[in-house]
Amino acid sequence: MSTFSGLTSAYTGLNAAQQQLNVIGQNITNANTEGYVRQRVTTSAIIAANGAPIIAGGPTAGQGVSVDGIARLANALLDGQVRTTGAANGYWSAQSSTMDGIEASLGEPSDTGISTSLQAFWTSWQNLSNRPGDAAATSVVLQTAGQVIQQVADGYTAVTQQWSALRTAVNSTVADVNQEAQSLAALNDQIRQTQAAGGTANDLTDQRDLLVTKLAAQTGGTARDRGDGMIDFVVGGNALVSGQSARTVVATGAVSLDGAATAPVQLEFTDKPGQAIALTSGSLTANLGSLQAANATGTGGAIAEAAASYNALATSIATSVNAIHSTGASTTGATGLDFFGVTAGLPPALGLTVIPTDASGVAVSTPGAGTLSGDIADRLSQLATSTTGPDSVWSTFVVRIGNASRAATQQATITAAASANAVTNQQSEESVNTDEETTNMLMFQHAYQAAARVMTTVDDMLDTLINKTGLVGR
Repeated sequence: MSTFSGLTSAYTGLNAAQQQLNVIGQNITNANTEGYVRQRVTTSAIIAANGAPIIAGGPTAGQGVSVDGIARLANALLDGQVRTTGAANGYWSAQSSTMDGIEASLGEPSDTGISTSLQAFWTSWQNLSNRPGDAAATSVVLQTAGQVIQQVADGYTAVTQQWSALRTAVNSTVADVNQEAQSLAALNDQIRQTQAAGGTANDLTDQRDLLVTKLAAQTGGTARDRGDGMIDFVVGGNALVSGQSARTVVATGAVSLDGAATAPVQLEFTDKPGQAIALTSGSLTANLGSLQAANATGTGGAIAEAAASYNALATSIATSVNAIHSTGASTTGATGLDFFGVTAGLPPALGLTVIPTDASGVAVSTPGAGTLSGDIADRLSQLATSTTGPDSVWSTFVVRIGNASRAATQQATITAAASANAVTNQQSEESVNTDEETTNMLMFQHAYQAAARVMTTVDDMLDTLINKTGLVGR
């Protein structure tokens, strides 16, 4: 190793220390940047040149240090765990939100809920049975019946509006997914070009991974490394993003609850119309499931099942009351009277109406038992305790929604904790620790100073060799 090579070796040390300080500065300034992964300069020793030296002087040292690149200290396993747990939490958070909305529409338990109104309705019949000819008691029956009808209609309207709002939200999420997929493909191309030119694409990779995490939480999709600097993003077994190309998706099907049974809402690739994407996780998956139609087993979309339960309640009210009321007679002797009607062409929950407008249309007694016996009104009041009556239908619905909401909330809490734990594990390895970076900054500052000192020493040696050799004795 010559004196001049010592100068070169010291210069490489200066350069390496400077690169380290530059990267430390980048880390510190991005300590709070979302998705940023800390970086480190990778170096290696430059080995001594081959061949014997011109003037033999024994073994020679190497030729300094080489800056090989800037490593991005990401952990693929931890990144995968963040995406998997995030997708699960996205699903259950969306499901919990939907169930909370349905439960809120019930208004139970409360003094203004349907169960309270039903109880008031049955009580009004009991009072009428004690005063069959009383106009005020009859008026209360008609009034409480109207309150029940209004609340059933309001509940049904609330869930249909919830369905429409969720359908709009799904369209918005789909638009976000398409935009994110396009951005992911563009970043793939930028990363490929940067790496091909010998540059560092760490910051671009941070942006790409952030998009992948968001897409995973929405769709439950997964990323696959292509090995050329680009990745594919796969949803339901099909590539949404393939290298620098991105496909688009669309939510097809019904745009209102009424049409969900004949036109199921589903996610499709626009280049494969009619073929539903088989989603398994993510918020979009949960929301699409909540938009499905009701079915015979009660396992359809949560919102449609709630609407079906309101219809079932309205039907139960009409049939159970009419079955008794039609066998009685009013105080004027009229018989064969229905108390409730259902408007044709409307869902029962919206079409339920009260037929009589005054006492002449309200049956209170059995024909032949006297118009003021009140036995029919008494039988109607006893529907409050029927195991198959409206109260039973309603309480079964309320309990079912309460249990489903509680289960969804529990799962959302569990998956949120799992997701937070995965993020914590990821951040402990990938995020910037400013204390550590400050320590490293001091270390490489000293390394820079030491390399500069070596360069100064070599310069002094060269000065002695060049300017002072041969001057002794002159």
